[in-house]
Amino acid sequence: MEKILIFDTTLRDGEQAPGAALNQKEKLEIAQALADLGADFIEAGFPVSSKGDFEAVKLVAKSVKGPGICGLARSIKKDIDASFDAVKFSKRPRIHVFLATSKIHMKYKLRKAEDEILRLAVDAVKYARKKCSDVEFSPEDASRSERNFLFRVVEEVIRAGASTVNIPDTVGYSQPQEYGSLIKAIKENVPNIGKAVISVHCHNDLGLGVANSLEAIRNGARQVECTVNGIGERAGNASLEEIVMAINTRNDFFANLKTNINRKEIYKVSRLVSKLTGFVIAPNKAIVGANAFRHESGIHQDGVLKERSTYEIIHPEDVGFTGVGIVLGKHSGRHAFSERLKALGFHLSQNQLEQAFERFKQIADKKKDIFDDDLRIIVEEEFRVTKPLWELDSFEVNSGTRITPVACVRLKHKGKIVSGQSVGDGPVDACFKAIDKIIGVKVKLDDYRLEAVTSGKDALGEVSLRLIFENKTFSGRGSSTDIIESSLRAYLEALNKIKAK
Repeated sequence: MEKILIFDTTLRDGEQAPGAALNQKEKLEIAQALADLGADFIEAGFPVSSKGDFEAVKLVAKSVKGPGICGLARSIKKDIDASFDAVKFSKRPRIHVFLATSKIHMKYKLRKAEDEILRLAVDAVKYARKKCSDVEFSPEDASRSERNFLFRVVEEVIRAGASTVNIPDTVGYSQPQEYGSLIKAIKENVPNIGKAVISVHCHNDLGLGVANSLEAIRNGARQVECTVNGIGERAGNASLEEIVMAINTRNDFFANLKTNINRKEIYKVSRLVSKLTGFVIAPNKAIVGANAFRHESGIHQDGVLKERSTYEIIHPEDVGFTGVGIVLGKHSGRHAFSERLKALGFHLSQNQLEQAFERFKQIADKKKDIFDDDLRIIVEEEFRVTKPLWELDSFEVNSGTRITPVACVRLKHKGKIVSGQSVGDGPVDACFKAIDKIIGVKVKLDDYRLEAVTSGKDALGEVSLRLIFENKTFSGRGSSTDIIESSLRAYLEALNKIKAK
């Protein structure tokens, strides 16, 4: 098996994402997590950029064992000095030197000719090599560089002592086939390429960072530069977790290739980086998004419950995901609903299941996710009493700060719809008085309580109340995402108990 080296640049390129600044303690925490993850190299920062970054790279180099610790440097002596002074405390220090080689960069940014760029690159690598045995060189914007000139640069920096040559798609411009052919061309046209590891560093401006990295691997690259959650400059970098899991999942496509990544640590590291940078992970983000292993569609749920591989190409636990995979919502089917109820300890008859499922669907139309507490309430509410004499059909309320609340309530009774209307001190009181008019029972409200029984803005609210009728107390409970509906259901349950008596 050939090894693909994972060069993590979360702490350098990832931190360059606007708003992702990390302090020394946070950098160290992430670096240690990356070491536990099994990253081969950690690019800890750009030491010359600031005193704070220098100290952070130095702290990581001193504290983190296992991965090689790398510092970035322009092809300038002071940068290389700062980089080495920061990483020299690591048992495996590396200096990463870069210089742009594309015509657009040479003309407008550097304002230098090809021969001078070549000389500066060689001199920088030689200078770094005197300080450190492990030197990486990047021809910045390599994917937009003139190929013959790029071949010359790569050959000469290897001759000067670079043991790794990185081929960056700096602005995410390449297409996979194009980028793969570039890596293949370097292998075929650089005579001494066998003396260095080919690395790739792809940005995601066109959403192709991972695709380009994988195509480069197929064409001979053996180091991939990437970041956790794909964070980085502009649209970000190639995502570490996606690259690793693509290689692992499609071992038929990436034959005899492996990484040293401990995949079970992926989810934990992803959440740590998200927490410390403040960058929220999109729910649909591959591998680590909240929805990556969650199924709501009834067809998908049924398939997964019968055989996971029908809709899951990765086992959630393989990347450390421990959440609930089956998410109940309006698209869920009876199979998933029934299985969740069994897991909660409810064993219903077929008729009871159908009745509870209909109630579940009504609630699911009003809220995104159904939690276990929702299900408990649904079952308890549906089977607490016998078939009610009066059931809620619908209600309308007109209420506001400058108007008297008016409610119109429609109830089902013996197959017919009957309605009543009333005003009240508030919308709930108006609804109760409308129901009193319909049913014709005089009761006293002795207690009324409302609480949210699940989480989120669309939480299921439960109302519990007590009514007094002929010196006897009757209780009722009702639940809904609408507190007025919860109140009506609770009120009707208590009234039905009175009628049943």
